[in-house]
Amino acid sequence: MSSNTVESVNKKTIEQFTYDHIDASSIVNTDAYCANVGVASFATHVPKVTPSDMVDEWLPWVQIAIANLKRFLLGTFHGISQDYVQEYLNEFCYRFNRRFWEDQIPNRLLKLCVALEPIKSVKQEFSA
Repeated sequence: MSSNTVESVNKKTIEQFTYDHIDASSIVNTDAYCANVGVASFATHVPKVTPSDMVDEWLPWVQIAIANLKRFLLGTFHGISQDYVQEYLNEFCYRFNRRFWEDQIPNRLLKLCVALEPIKSVKQEFSA
């Protein structure tokens, strides 16, 4: 999963997102929203007019992801700042994409601790 903030949802922004994040061999299921027509220029696009009571059947992961994002933002941060929306989305996607890798967390953390340089605080940089 990946996500980006956009000024507005239109054909141009959807095409750009598709180009940046979707593999050309992918099959993309969408609702029949008119701005989604640009998806077909980058991947196989399967639009479907979907009544609101059947969205869960056609796009089940979309509903799950939106519900999880709401819980993440309200439960973890108790609200968000508009200045950092993309960072919140990045963290959510990172966690969502790795939700089944919990057993790998200690090893990944250890590797990162060994591989990376320590971060100096502002106080350390100016006091030296």
